[in-house]
Amino acid sequence: MKKDKDKSKKWLVLGVIFLVILAIGIIVLVVQYVQRNKANSSMEDLKKAANELDGSDKSEEDDVLAKLGIKIPEKNLDWDALHKECEDIYAWIYVPDTTVDYPIVQHPTDNAYYLNHNLDGSKGYPGTIYTEDYNSKDFTDPHTVIYGHNLKDKTMFSSLHNFEDSELVNKEHYIFIYTEDYVYVYEIFGAYEFPAIHLLANYDLDNEYVYEQYIKDIFNVENTTTRVANIRHDISVTKDDQIVTLSTCTTDHNSEIRFLVVGVLLNPQE
Repeated sequence: MKKDKDKSKKWLVLGVIFLVILAIGIIVLVVQYVQRNKANSSMEDLKKAANELDGSDKSEEDDVLAKLGIKIPEKNLDWDALHKECEDIYAWIYVPDTTVDYPIVQHPTDNAYYLNHNLDGSKGYPGTIYTEDYNSKDFTDPHTVIYGHNLKDKTMFSSLHNFEDSELVNKEHYIFIYTEDYVYVYEIFGAYEFPAIHLLANYDLDNEYVYEQYIKDIFNVENTTTRVANIRHDISVTKDDQIVTLSTCTTDHNSEIRFLVVGVLLNPQE
């Protein structure tokens, strides 16, 4: 009888431990769900405000873009309000034909911070669109790399995978990056998979010869074993140009590969 009681107590203790662990797990999931919904709601509010236009066209004409027949989509960006939301916001990115329409942030001391944090400082998904301090915030570097998550709900950089469609890539598509005093316009010339190496740390792109070879490698990516390689060979890109790369995970979240969308700057600020 004593053995039976001891066994019953043992199972009771194990049952209690299991229930406590289960309860903690449920609480963690609920907290994460609430935080994620809050972060998504906050981001949607920012996007809504950025696209609440009064009907008047306030966009400035850019001579270079005008000659190319490109009109900058108007955004209602209240930079003071954005900085109150998050002081690290310094730009806004918009890519037509995708859901990419977000602020861009850069943490002053921790390059990995915004990989796992939202604009309000909460930890977890959806995260934010961000750059690292390898890049300046004035888009004057030869190569700017912008990061964003690939999420099931198609937010952040998930919809960049639209450009896995070669027919879509072969049509004119642009990346618009808005700052307080200028709008940078990049024409997309490639969407491809690439090894998950740090592009800015592994390539000395301030070296014009390295940078020139890097650009050549992009145009030759179709000759590698990569699964996706959609390149516009009708667009000229040289070492004298500036490019931007949007980096996200692959559709199957292969940790050894990234999906990249790359554009060339059409209107450098003089």
